[in-house]
Amino acid sequence: MAKREPYRTVEGVTWVRLPQKTHIIQPGEDIVEIVDRYTRDLRRPGDILVVAESPTAISQGRAIPEKDIRIGLLARLLWRGVRKVPYGIGLRSPATMQCAIDECGALRILAACAVGFVGKMLGRRGDFYRIAGKQAATIDAAHTCPVPPYDQCVILGPKDPEGVARRIWQRTGCDAAVMDINDIGGSWALGASEGIDRPLLEEVMRDNPMGQKNECTPLAIVRRVETEKTSS
Repeated sequence: MAKREPYRTVEGVTWVRLPQKTHIIQPGEDIVEIVDRYTRDLRRPGDILVVAESPTAISQGRAIPEKDIRIGLLARLLWRGVRKVPYGIGLRSPATMQCAIDECGALRILAACAVGFVGKMLGRRGDFYRIAGKQAATIDAAHTCPVPPYDQCVILGPKDPEGVARRIWQRTGCDAAVMDINDIGGSWALGASEGIDRPLLEEVMRDNPMGQKNECTPLAIVRRVETEKTSS
């Protein structure tokens, strides 16, 4: 497993990212309590606490075994029209397309397909997800997560990531974000507490210091290096 670089400099400021190893998070656990417990002895005032979106969703019971998904005719028709991308399956499977229909509604997915088709003809990308919305865009296909038993599950996007981030801030006193990050430069703050500069944090985390394999480090403490030196 490749070692992740802990430091990253953005706009002249260097940050250290400190991934935190946890147990395998289970449905029904309180993700806010987990973040608090695993960072309590390490976090400092001014830190940002980042939690990955998939473990957050798993704690909310949003990991669905692929074998339990009943795939309808519409999903079987639409999934083949999803563009192949290098960073994952997305909705290019009957099971994930069915989950998108269940999450967003058939009419919205049909509208997204229509707009996406027109956009594709015009050489534009991203129209499908612009219409379908964040809940469709954050669905992870089975076999995306390498950690059993979730490797056999479709993992939906987390519910109310803004509220989760806010509750972490209220519990810990540190700004917080729920983030969707991948190994090829994708970095999105799905939810963040009010004190966070989202574009800056997304750039700080763009190289995915938490990892995407079986590291079991779904949390990270993000800290300005100047703060770290001053406090040591």
